[in-house]
Amino acid sequence: MGRWEPNARGRLAQAAFELFADRGFEQTTVADIAIRAGLTERTFFRHFADKREVLFSGQSELREALVSGIASAPESASPLAAVAAALEDVGAFFEEIRDRARQRQAIISANPELRERDLIKLASLASAMAAALRERGVPEPSASLAAEAGIAVFRIAFDHWVTGTGQPDLPSAIRESLDQLQALTGTAG
Repeated sequence: MGRWEPNARGRLAQAAFELFADRGFEQTTVADIAIRAGLTERTFFRHFADKREVLFSGQSELREALVSGIASAPESASPLAAVAAALEDVGAFFEEIRDRARQRQAIISANPELRERDLIKLASLASAMAAALRERGVPEPSASLAAEAGIAVFRIAFDHWVTGTGQPDLPSAIRESLDQLQALTGTAG
């Protein structure tokens, strides 16, 4: 086994994505992933709690980026504008991993358990964003409304971007979705 080789986490993730695409999520075991990566199951569990975590492992970094983006928005920014700025910033990150994001989304879409987990992740992100808005002095329910609206904007933009039916880049898709929301509500950022 190649335990001493570098980037065990990356190798495990790559193996998992390949197997999920080839066999399906349910039919792939941790043992299969470890073998494909040339590692042991023990090494897998040093990097991931379970095979679902391969798909959701970046959640804490995403949460931190969104919270940081809201905190660094200009003081004059409206709650929704602060959320939009944070979303556009993280959208730029996703540009670098578009193919992986597409593959990940296809795997999640094919499995009800994973779709549920994805919704839980989005709810957690909305809660963190609302807390960041409250830190900026935004009262309730405005903080939660802006955060939830931001997550809706992100989800719609991401779906269009990842399927290729929307803007060519995610930040533009986010701006387009936000513009559509604002047109529906008759507001400006």
